[in-house]
Amino acid sequence: MKWMSLICSMMLFLSGGMVTHASEEAPSHQTEDEGQVDVAELVFGHIGDSYGWHITTWKGKHVTIPLPCIVHSSTGWHCFMSSELEHGGVYEGLFLAENGKIMEIMPDGSIRRPFDISITKNVASLIFSAILLVVIILSTARWYRKHDAVKEGSPKGFRGLMEMLVMMVTDDLIKPSIGEKNYRKYTPYLLTVFFFIFLSNLLGIVPFFPGGANVTGNIAVTMVLALFTFFMVNLFANKHYWKEILWPDAPIFLKFPLPIMQIIEIFGMFSKPFSLMVRLFANILAGHAMILGLVAVIFVTAKMGPVISGSMTAITMVFGVFMDCLELLVAFIQAYVFTMLSSVFIGMSRPEEDHA
Repeated sequence: MKWMSLICSMMLFLSGGMVTHASEEAPSHQTEDEGQVDVAELVFGHIGDSYGWHITTWKGKHVTIPLPCIVHSSTGWHCFMSSELEHGGVYEGLFLAENGKIMEIMPDGSIRRPFDISITKNVASLIFSAILLVVIILSTARWYRKHDAVKEGSPKGFRGLMEMLVMMVTDDLIKPSIGEKNYRKYTPYLLTVFFFIFLSNLLGIVPFFPGGANVTGNIAVTMVLALFTFFMVNLFANKHYWKEILWPDAPIFLKFPLPIMQIIEIFGMFSKPFSLMVRLFANILAGHAMILGLVAVIFVTAKMGPVISGSMTAITMVFGVFMDCLELLVAFIQAYVFTMLSSVFIGMSRPEEDHA
């Protein structure tokens, strides 16, 4: 019962924090004529990337952490803080356009997009997630260096939870998919992928700093993760895998003179990482959009009277708690599914070998 009360309190806190976060941003998304909240702007503004990390709004002013902007324009490299571009500011011919991207004003008055490798909110959150993951793993490993697990038993508390997750992913996903003979060499990569996605998903649910960034809902991040699996599959595949790709077991007329089967197999090589990329991106993005859409109902119905507004607020809070619970489940499931499919694809790249 204590655990149930703790979980319920956490869900109410997260849901309340999401409402607070939305209410802080709502005034900047109102139309001047009607004073109504622009739901689309509110939702996509939150799940999108930015050059600063918004913390809160204090006495009508936005409290934002400026992030480094690193841009190569027609005049060379520029490195400055994003605060230089606030409130329509222009820094050495660079300004922030309406689409949220840094643009350059050319000498002839035209506008172009410079080469941009700035540390945006998603990049900063990604770095924070990576550092936090390293700290968690090293602190867990430190316990095993100082204790004898055989004599003293398994660790307790958070370290015990980490051991349970590591054993679950290793024994239930990696080993059956890749095989007893080869699973150890891929385990570090697959465990890293699982915990990075899981941790990033959890931080994305937290509506306040340093959470709230849409890292795994950014298709560039999921593309890089999918490419890692793609290279793992194809760089370390054995000869049987390439034989199935280049000369599969099929009737000869499907392989020669027209390489129909080879084309299909090569297409499958790229469709697998593509499915990994889109599945993770779409599910996380949809979850964020649904929660923010529910919260936006409170502001949309604010001028419809106390009865309608109060009832819709109560309904939204209930559904918000439900969606937060669902998002916690999705955060785990998406990390689990990505790791499972990566393990399966790696196992498929080593046919004709022992799969215990």
